[in-house]
Amino acid sequence: MIALSIWSTAFGNGDAIPVMYTADGEDISPPLDWELSGQAETFALICEDPDAPMGTWVHWVIYNIPGDVRHLGTGVPSSEVLPDGSLQGVNSWGDIGYGGPAPPSGKHRYFFILYALKEPVDLPSGASAAELREAMEGLIVQEAQTMGEYGRD
Repeated sequence: MIALSIWSTAFGNGDAIPVMYTADGEDISPPLDWELSGQAETFALICEDPDAPMGTWVHWVIYNIPGDVRHLGTGVPSSEVLPDGSLQGVNSWGDIGYGGPAPPSGKHRYFFILYALKEPVDLPSGASAAELREAMEGLIVQEAQTMGEYGRD
């Protein structure tokens, strides 16, 4: 069986996300690293908050990350196409790229879900999380997640 794991050097699984990665700080994406015991043609990542009052809020959609990549650095640019060919979709604000945690109140959980895929998804840049999930059907080799929390009083 192929194993996949994902983590951030900025926060541990289940720990608080530092303010710099939130709407209250610099609002830049946190660094993410992963390991795969096997091969994938591409990776996709969705970051979402299931605790949002209006339903799950999508913070980041990025896909067709090359299969040899094992790291997303701090502050991935908010462009539709990245230099390595990765594509970014729209978040729940309707923007391309990462939008950091901005809970209206209380503490929320933010899941960074990584998918290892056997082939690239056939989507243009700007896809939604729902469109990505539909396009990934039958292509997922493995998935993994890490979660950070952020709250406001």
